[in-house]
Amino acid sequence: MLVPKLHIYDISPDVTAFSTTRHGGYGSGVYGEFNINRYCGDDETCIDNNAQALSLELDVKKDDIIMPHQTHGTEVMQIAKDFMSLPGNVKTMILEGVDALITDVKGLCIGVSTADCIPILIYDEVHHAAAAVHAGWRGTVKRIAMKAVSAMRVTYGSRPEDLTAVIGPGISLEAFEVGDEVYDEFASAGFSMADISRRYDKWHIDLPECNRSQLSAAGISDIRMTGICTYNNSADFFSARRLGVASGRIFTGIILR
Repeated sequence: MLVPKLHIYDISPDVTAFSTTRHGGYGSGVYGEFNINRYCGDDETCIDNNAQALSLELDVKKDDIIMPHQTHGTEVMQIAKDFMSLPGNVKTMILEGVDALITDVKGLCIGVSTADCIPILIYDEVHHAAAAVHAGWRGTVKRIAMKAVSAMRVTYGSRPEDLTAVIGPGISLEAFEVGDEVYDEFASAGFSMADISRRYDKWHIDLPECNRSQLSAAGISDIRMTGICTYNNSADFFSARRLGVASGRIFTGIILR
C-alpha cells in the first residue's frame, strides 16, 4: 500500500488538518498520483485505492472521509452524528451542490476538493468544531467564507475570536488572469479592487487575499496563509488551469480528534 504525502497544518494537537499532494498514490498522467475526487474523470480503481490509503494514513474509516459534490455555490452543510447512519445513496444526494461542510463530530474527516480554487479550514478550539470550505471565484464573490463562519456561530455558538483559519494551496494573483466580466463581478460585490486586483495585459484577481479579508471582516484574527500557488507548483498540487479541467483534485480536510 502506497502512503500519500500530505501537507500538514499545525492548527492544534486536537485536530488533524491537511491538504493532499500529487505524491504517494495510484493515479497516472494528469490524475497522478493522488486523487480521491469521483467527479473529475479519474479511474475508479485508482480513486478507491487512494481513498483506502488515505484512510489508513489518517486512521479513519474510508466511509468517514466526507467530500461534497461542489458546484461553486454557497451551500453550507452540517454533518451531524445521524448523517453517518444514512444509506450511501442518501448521503450522496445530501452532499450534492454543497460547497462547505461543518461538524463537531469526532473522528470524521470533512474536506473539499480544489485545483486552483481556494480551500479553507476553520477550527473552533472552544466548541471543538470545524469547517471545510471550497471558495472558487464565484463562491468568493458570494462570500462563502463568511457564510461558513456564520453557520458555525449559529450551529455551535462559535465566536470569531476563538477561530483559527487556514487558507490552503490555490491560484495566486500573478497566475489568475480573468476577463473584465469577472473583475466587474468582484467590483459590484463591494470588494476593494485596489487591494485584490492588478492589471497586466488583463486583470488579475488575488483569491487568497479576497478570502483572507472576508475571514478578517468576520472577526477572525488567527488566519494562516499557505502561500502555495497551485498553478506555479503543479508538480506537487493539481492545477486545472495548468493540467486541464479533466485532471485530479487536491483534498483539503480536517478531523476532530
